[in-house]
Amino acid sequence: MDFAMIGPAIVLGLSCLGSAVGCAIPGMASHGAMSRVDEGHGKFIGISAMPSSQSIYGFVLMILMKNALQAGTLSPLSGIGIGLSIGLAIMVSSIYQGMCAATAIQACAKQPNIFGKTFAALGIVESFGLFAFVFGLLLLG
Repeated sequence: MDFAMIGPAIVLGLSCLGSAVGCAIPGMASHGAMSRVDEGHGKFIGISAMPSSQSIYGFVLMILMKNALQAGTLSPLSGIGIGLSIGLAIMVSSIYQGMCAATAIQACAKQPNIFGKTFAALGIVESFGLFAFVFGLLLLG
């Protein structure tokens, strides 16, 4: 049995799990907000989708790790270590971005004019997933 692809599977799986949970949290918040306000529903849905971007980081790393493993420039054990650590960082970043997005939705439901300002906090939380992605790229290089 070949265990070489465990690392790429871990980084993709964890980042996608994080994005799914991260989108579900504000998605549920948007349902509650939409039941209370008559307009701005598209904004709520847009904010809810923010954590989905972090699954792309896991997807790119999965492809690069697979190629490095096949080329012999990455050992399977190193792949597992990188996949687990970077995947967990992206997953946690996605989940917390979802929590932040849920509070942004609640705030925008009460004060629609602050919509743009809420993206600052969402971007800051996203940056940690991006940092993990870049660190993963550096480890592969």
